[in-house]
Amino acid sequence: MKQYFGSNLKNDLPAGLVVALVALPLCLGIALASGAPLFGGLIAGIVGGLVVGLFSGSQLSVSGPAAGLTVIVLNAIDTLGTYESFLLAVFLAGLIQFTLGMLQAGIIGHFFPSSVIKGMLSAIGLILILKQIPHALGDDQDYEGDESFYQPDGENTFTEIILAIQNIDMGALIISGIALGILIMWERPFMKKQKWTSIVPGALVAVVWGMAANSILFPKMLPNLVLSAKHMVALPVAGSVSEFVDFLTAPDFSQFANPDIYVVAVTIAIIASLETLLSLDAVDKLDPYKRIAPTNTELKAQGIGNMVSGLLGGLPLTAVIVRSTANVSSGGKTKVSAIFHGFLLIMSVMFFPDVLNLIPLSALAAVLLVVGYKLAKPSIFKGLYAKGTSQFIPYVITIVAILFTDLLIGITIGIIVGLFYVLKTNLHKAITLKEVGEQEYIIRLEKDVSFLNKAFLRRTLRQIPDESHVVFDETESIFIDEDILETIEDFKHTAKNKNITMEIKQPRGSNNPKLANV
Repeated sequence: MKQYFGSNLKNDLPAGLVVALVALPLCLGIALASGAPLFGGLIAGIVGGLVVGLFSGSQLSVSGPAAGLTVIVLNAIDTLGTYESFLLAVFLAGLIQFTLGMLQAGIIGHFFPSSVIKGMLSAIGLILILKQIPHALGDDQDYEGDESFYQPDGENTFTEIILAIQNIDMGALIISGIALGILIMWERPFMKKQKWTSIVPGALVAVVWGMAANSILFPKMLPNLVLSAKHMVALPVAGSVSEFVDFLTAPDFSQFANPDIYVVAVTIAIIASLETLLSLDAVDKLDPYKRIAPTNTELKAQGIGNMVSGLLGGLPLTAVIVRSTANVSSGGKTKVSAIFHGFLLIMSVMFFPDVLNLIPLSALAAVLLVVGYKLAKPSIFKGLYAKGTSQFIPYVITIVAILFTDLLIGITIGIIVGLFYVLKTNLHKAITLKEVGEQEYIIRLEKDVSFLNKAFLRRTLRQIPDESHVVFDETESIFIDEDILETIEDFKHTAKNKNITMEIKQPRGSNNPKLANV
């Protein structure tokens, strides 16, 4: 078991490399969409790896700037007037999150319906596929990391694909097509048998192919296919260590008395905590070893991360499902992969941003297309369908809601639908009607019968025909709500008019005068 829970560098280092490659354009894209400095997104990614990765109790979760917070960040910077004031709100949001962890508020993460979490994962998979198709075709109008249906440029997920098909860049298409072929080949059994493929991830080979094609192959053989700068990763380039330090921004602590700061801080803390808990639950389900991450530890880790990110000039961060999924699908085993990805991000920005700026976005799109497929395979839909409507309907509604809104709104809709089915199932299980003979009925009251069961009990009692004998069996009951007792009392008077006789069976030693006198 040590190999599962201890550091496994053979798997973790390649996985961390893949996560770093995926994280780079996402961090930049989210910063761009948030109206923040590009470097702010990179700082959040670095802190998410090095700081949150160190303190987190999750072995596979990866943290960084989240697409779900872009609108909140954009509005907050506009409301507060300066980015420095916003950074103070990020710092305070981290302090609030840390306090929530200390107060054991992470328990809420255990109450999300399983079907909704699975729906979120499949929806993220479909979003990755739909959002990366334009990048794979060479249409990079929309920023990397956008998860919302409606885009800032006025397009939506589907119209963007239509535009991309009408404006295909052949260079990008060739790069993404061959990169996709490499990734598919890497998943084949004959390739998995090769020992070296466990050390060299297919995603790295796909990215190196993209760099080589656009920098060497195309210029020499097919110059018309060379991709322009808008189709490439665009890291900020620091000429020296001092210039790198100049990228950092400190919060404006003089704004402590500004009430708007606290409104933004609380908003970020709540949304970031919910998104973190949702992602954590989803990653636990993806974990091949089914480890359960401590939610309160995670809230504290996220709190520390946001405090550090705010102090250094970074965006707010959360546990993020796309990078976490890339980590799992790349073979990550422990938190070493998340920490290593943070180390690679800071090394990339400090020492070789020019090399990384040679990576075509179409090559990264191929990597994310494969990640998306693994989350939304047809077998997953079939498995949920086989479990019945109570699992399948919340699953599908969650997917549709997320696809046509955004992650947080879609999850909220999914949870409401999921809870409806949970309540519906429990209501039927709490009270059962059984016919045991001619005109003989047993109504069994199970462990907990609340006021929510009142309507079902009334419908059940209306089914009892005249001149019957009814036994109310509460021998297994622990709690019976007052509304239920009154319903049975009302039925007592109705029963006399229908010549229905009643009998109450209580647990041995029970003394419930209300039922005993029925």
